[in-house]
Amino acid sequence: MATIDIVILVGYFSLVTLFGFLSGRGTKTTNEYFFAGQRYGWFVIAMSCVATVVGSYSFVKYSGRAYKYGFAVTQNYLNDWMWVGIFIGAWLPILWMSGVASVPEYFHKRFGPKVRAAVTTLLVLYMVGYIGINFRTLGIVLHKLQPLTDDPYMSQLGWSSIVAALCAVYVTSGGQVSVIITDLFQGAILLVAGLVLVGIGISMLQEHGGFWANFGPEHRSAFTPLNKPPDFAAAGLFWQDGIANTAAFFFVNQGLMMRFLSAKNQAEGRKALVAVMLILMPLAAISVCGGGWIARALETAGVFNGAGTGDEIFIEITRLLTKPGLFGLIMAALTAALMSTADTLINATAAVTVNDVWRPYVRPGQSDAYYLKVARWASIATAVCGILLVPVFMGFTNLFDAHGTFTAVITPPLVVALILGLLWRRYTTAGALATLVGGTLVILLSMKFSWFIDPFSHGIDPSGEGALAYKYIRAFFGIVVCCGLGVIASALTKPKSAAELKNLVVGEIE
Repeated sequence: MATIDIVILVGYFSLVTLFGFLSGRGTKTTNEYFFAGQRYGWFVIAMSCVATVVGSYSFVKYSGRAYKYGFAVTQNYLNDWMWVGIFIGAWLPILWMSGVASVPEYFHKRFGPKVRAAVTTLLVLYMVGYIGINFRTLGIVLHKLQPLTDDPYMSQLGWSSIVAALCAVYVTSGGQVSVIITDLFQGAILLVAGLVLVGIGISMLQEHGGFWANFGPEHRSAFTPLNKPPDFAAAGLFWQDGIANTAAFFFVNQGLMMRFLSAKNQAEGRKALVAVMLILMPLAAISVCGGGWIARALETAGVFNGAGTGDEIFIEITRLLTKPGLFGLIMAALTAALMSTADTLINATAAVTVNDVWRPYVRPGQSDAYYLKVARWASIATAVCGILLVPVFMGFTNLFDAHGTFTAVITPPLVVALILGLLWRRYTTAGALATLVGGTLVILLSMKFSWFIDPFSHGIDPSGEGALAYKYIRAFFGIVVCCGLGVIASALTKPKSAAELKNLVVGEIE
């Protein structure tokens, strides 16, 4: 990078860390640390949600896929709308009326302590895994920009560790207050940076016949075929991203739950969700995918040689389209996306540690000041765990495969248990345990015995590259298995009474 780019990037890191640290200095209680005192309006919540949803892995992985598959990549990003009704009509009012502080606590009230323990285990794995993917992404990006050593492995790990430390500094200090304020700032930056890059690319293409003339028909479809190509088939993407992963992110993700509970009231939370789903997420889709679309069109026009495809395409096309200074600013936006997702999940994991492990089981009955101290130490420990997972994700060919494999295994049990718990009064504790424990075990077995998934493959050939698709179609298999186990176990056991389900299931909300 040019000197000015390095100055901008270092300045950005310093500014965000200082801003987050100072904004959270007044945090004195666990309510403020986890829910920011519940004082924010819908706009602040919505913008900070976008910064959380759009991680740096989004720019990196979706630009590479958009370069290869064109507009079809939006099928990953514009599938949130189908969950709006259940979120606004069921999950959000239940959160507010039941008075829960965490996802596992909801499961405790709905099903009891055993289910809470199972959910806590899976949820912590889910969130810490996401943190690891984000730190892995940053290692790729910053090593490409400015290697720390000649060894790529050590350089990427070093950069990941540096940013993890910066995130831990301000999250540990201010908790949710620092997260929301920094994410508000970072959400605006990442949207603007991605859209500016698209605008510059379209302007350059005017000299070569325009964007549309250079964006071939094979890249204009909104969807890929049902069962091909093997690593991007529509069936696998629908079940893994549209159903399992999206539902997990908006319903099971402790970080998003805490964000909506930081609103002033339920009404502000509803407004925030509508703004996110209908306005901000479509803009985010253009922002994170646009670099890949522009790269494909510029390659057709003979301006771009296709170098650095895959996980490096966003960096390469930004380098081509921008001058020193602006390049550093857009790379700062990329790191903003990483930090805004990681800080949310660090704070959320600390919340689960305190509210679902420490407070009820390890040291109950302590002062709020004691639990606040535990939360800060838990934030540091979470950042460390995220770094320890970076070498694991280095073993995957690309970030898209790493993300898909990870989420297809761990999200179906959580999603099925929560949705059935919200919507079906007859769903019992035994059913929830069968879903969470039994479903997880069967999904893990399918990684060893891929023939488990054959009946759910939508005609995908499992040989050769078809095995890639099984990483995504596994989510469909997992959903069916988890639903089946939950329904059977619930049918054989006695459900709770209406009084026991008050404010915990649809139809019993007062």
